[in-house]
Amino acid sequence: MDFSLTEEQTMFRDLFRDFAEREIAKVAEHTDRSEEPPVELFKKVAAQGFFGGPIPEAYGGVGLDWLSYTLLAEELGKHCLSTAITVAIHTSLAAMSILDVGTEEQKQKYLPPMAAGEMIGSFALTEPDAGSDPGSLTTAAEKVNGGYTLNGVKNWVSNAGIGGVMVVFASTTPGARHKGISAFIVENDTPGMVVGYREKTLGLRGMDIRTVYFEDCFVPETNRLNGENHGWEIVVRAFNRVRLTLAAAALGASEASFALGVTFAAERKQFGAQIAHKQAMQNYVADVATDIEALRGLMRHAAWLADSGQDYGRAASMAKYFGARVAKDAANKMLQIHGGYGFSDEYAISRVYRDVRALRILGGTDEIQRYVVARGAFEEKGIRIQP
Repeated sequence: MDFSLTEEQTMFRDLFRDFAEREIAKVAEHTDRSEEPPVELFKKVAAQGFFGGPIPEAYGGVGLDWLSYTLLAEELGKHCLSTAITVAIHTSLAAMSILDVGTEEQKQKYLPPMAAGEMIGSFALTEPDAGSDPGSLTTAAEKVNGGYTLNGVKNWVSNAGIGGVMVVFASTTPGARHKGISAFIVENDTPGMVVGYREKTLGLRGMDIRTVYFEDCFVPETNRLNGENHGWEIVVRAFNRVRLTLAAAALGASEASFALGVTFAAERKQFGAQIAHKQAMQNYVADVATDIEALRGLMRHAAWLADSGQDYGRAASMAKYFGARVAKDAANKMLQIHGGYGFSDEYAISRVYRDVRALRILGGTDEIQRYVVARGAFEEKGIRIQP
């Protein structure tokens, strides 16, 4: 397999990189301090077509292949992980779920405005008592004349306050766990749906994360996504996509930490010389540089599997799990190079350090990724393990 970039992929990477350096880098610090989504920046992201990156041109998107799409997530993640993940939730989870199993009518109605960034998407799966175990969700969809009524609570819904449409999961057959889940396309102004206050978070302060309440919220049957009780397969494929995307964003964040640490070590003097001359600093740099290249290989292998039509779920879990670890270790070691300055919010490494912690939770925790990887190994021995 050849992971070198084609001429077109190189062109896309340079476009993504140029935009991120010109537009995202200059507002990343303000976004973190203001703790508000950068709405004006999102308009520029939309104008570039990034909200429609992987969506086919027939539905108003750019039609990026998987490797090109991961290059976008990587470049955005270098300068603002909040922005990278906002785009990832919209595309990998919401828009591509509609593309994956939606009817032609649903695709024509929702994908063009989503690709244009006019209707930002979110993915409402997690509940207060159903996180890593979606089979235990209690939000219910009751069949009524012409559609369904939704009742329940979803939390940690990213993009909820800035979005226009959600892919919502609810139980249509109580007690059937995963086999009784259905998915629905719900527009944000639907009566009976209430978007709560924005969550205050440790990092990713530019994201809009909220609790969403459903009380007798009517959804027409034409807005059911896929068949009744066939929502779990949507979840599985969506998680494969977002895990690969998050691995790419983690790569970008790791590269950002690395650049900050190397620059500081080259400029900071102690005992009459730059600290870059100290072996302890060199070891940190060598460790992180090696981990970054290992992560790049894992991520590109998973993207290659996806682009070639092969099963890439386990590879995506590996890349996401390793990516979260690399991003955490890179930020930690590069902050150590900064010494006391790294503990100050005046230095960008502190923001990266806070942001990357979320990568070990988003898209499935480290523990869930380990389970997915281990499950594949044991299945080869005829053993089916459970989380």
